[in-house]
Amino acid sequence: MSDTQSDGRRPVFAAERRQRILELVRANGAVSLRELAQAVHSSEVTVRRDLRALESEGLLNRHHGGATLPGELSREAGYAHKLSVESAEKAAIADLAAALVEDGDAIVVGPGTTTHEFARRLTRHSELAVVTNSLLVAQALAGSARVEVMLTGGTLRGSILALVGSAAEHSLAGLRVRRAFISGNGLTAERGLSTPNMQVAGVDRALAAAAEEVVVLADHTKVGVDTMVQTVAPDRIDHLVTDDGAPRDVLDELSARGVRLHVAPF
Repeated sequence: MSDTQSDGRRPVFAAERRQRILELVRANGAVSLRELAQAVHSSEVTVRRDLRALESEGLLNRHHGGATLPGELSREAGYAHKLSVESAEKAAIADLAAALVEDGDAIVVGPGTTTHEFARRLTRHSELAVVTNSLLVAQALAGSARVEVMLTGGTLRGSILALVGSAAEHSLAGLRVRRAFISGNGLTAERGLSTPNMQVAGVDRALAAAAEEVVVLADHTKVGVDTMVQTVAPDRIDHLVTDDGAPRDVLDELSARGVRLHVAPF
């Protein structure tokens, strides 16, 4: 069985294509359906069929947005890897999310490469108060005299350059702000936002609890993905800012649950 290439390349046989898909997933831990289709020069329909076959052999886990290695539910990617994934989409998401912030707001911002991009856009605001457990978010805002930045306490989690643990959670207790801007490793309509690490999840929950509204920033590689620890239930998510590569069926389910969608064209 093979796919005929319309641009003159030789046909790619299923076994060869599936081996390449498996190599990509093993190298990256998680790969989106669109990236896989581009890498193997095949349609997304064909790649979905390949993923089903590989999943049946126990070689990977299939989800709405692509595939992960078995055990990825509990694996936390480091900041360096996250930085290289869908950077243009993250920038577009950050632009949209920044439009939800007004001068004089008090907000909390969680860790992540997308929230880091978002924070870089906040320097244009004045009389803004930002509470964060992310060293990168704090650094992005450090040069702005018009933005007051407050870091939580906590223990440094070097892989994501964020403060976690009971001290971080306690420093957020009793806080009340307008909106929380948080990310994660997965987002589904059934479980909401999730992350592989329990300490990270604890602080994310505290960030969400401090806000009147929760804004989730998630590029298409996160939408439809489920990881080990739930952080924010779907009925607690007020806004989702994503890109138009996100699975439409998942977005429709989230919208039906009352989540307001902000989709960046790409």
